Amino acid sequence: MSDPRLHSLHLEGQPRRDTFRAARQALQAACGSHTVAGDVRQLDDDHLGASTLAAPAPVVSLIAGRFAYYLKDGTNVYPLHLGMNSVGRLPDNDVVVRDECVSRRHCAILIHSDMRCELHDVASKNGTVLNGKKIPAPTRLQSGDQITLCNRRLTFHIAEAAPEPIIVQAAS
Repeated sequence: MSDPRLHSLHLEGQPRRDTFRAARQALQAACGSHTVAGDVRQLDDDHLGASTLAAPAPVVSLIAGRFAYYLKDGTNVYPLHLGMNSVGRLPDNDVVVRDECVSRRHCAILIHSDMRCELHDVASKNGTVLNGKKIPAPTRLQSGDQITLCNRRLTFHIAEAAPEPIIVQAAS
């Protein structure tokens, strides 16, 4: 996977760059066969019934037509999509957190097609905290979990989407 969100050119110093690259390799390995790459929005017929998720994502992205995944920070809502969702200070992240304490590439949230969700710290300087505990390794996410990046608290949500309305044509 050659994802520009996972380049390490912005890092100063070899030890920090090596730590980031090791975290990137673990993140890429975690994607596996149950995850569609974050920049691929077309899924097979088994998952979406031949429909497509459009980019950019709407306010809340729908996954498999049944569930929406998002982060909430006060009144801000950050939609998440199937695959890798990068979180950090740089403007090309999927979730941009404007806080100097937050790393440029702080963490990533993987959403798998089988509905598993994982939080990965991407070698951030200050670490990623989940429900009050710093995560030492990739950690499973559940709806309602609190993710803390420095002084910023984001809440992870999974919501069931409203069913599509059924249109019935009148007989002529």
